[in-house]
Amino acid sequence: MPTLYSALAVVAAYLLGSLSFAVIVSRLMGLADPRSYGSKNPGATNVLRSGSRAAAVVTLVLDAAKGWLPVALVRLYGPAWGLGEGTLALVALAAFAGHLWPVFFGFKGGKGVATALGVLLGVSGWLALATLATWLIIVAFFRWVSLASLVAAAFAPFFYLLVGGVAWEVHPGVGLAIALMAALLAWRHAPNIRRLIQGKEPRLGEKKKA
Repeated sequence: MPTLYSALAVVAAYLLGSLSFAVIVSRLMGLADPRSYGSKNPGATNVLRSGSRAAAVVTLVLDAAKGWLPVALVRLYGPAWGLGEGTLALVALAAFAGHLWPVFFGFKGGKGVATALGVLLGVSGWLALATLATWLIIVAFFRWVSLASLVAAAFAPFFYLLVGGVAWEVHPGVGLAIALMAALLAWRHAPNIRRLIQGKEPRLGEKKKA
């Protein structure tokens, strides 16, 4: 039975992650489809380009929540159903993968920054806080959202493993899941990395350069 419950938890996490809130919120608020303008990325940053800060904030919160909820539920209630570290790691990856490849939206999703943060919050509030602080510091100094996301993602596995044991309990499987999410996030940011190298990546508040 634990195996069945584990499979159900992973599938549910993926389906929840597949809810592309950038598209859903934009439709509900009468805005253009975020896949049709700007970076064409269905995420909060691109929704902000629509001119609606409210839509961007709601998208950000919901994208983070869909990463947090399944991980938090397994962490808090999973042991009673025989769900351990392995299931927690798989659920984290499933929710993140759902955002990247949403079954409800043609498997074309966003870059996963907010959802990854939500997953980290589900694992540990301190872990999410440390990663978010890294993101904020890079944005404050360089004003490149993409660079901040890449640096924060790169540091997240180290925060988990190095600080773990003091602020939270370390599980190798969960650490590996966080590292895989960081790698996937970097892969989805490949165009941003190229623009950063070429000096064409727009800073926060700037328009995309030709």
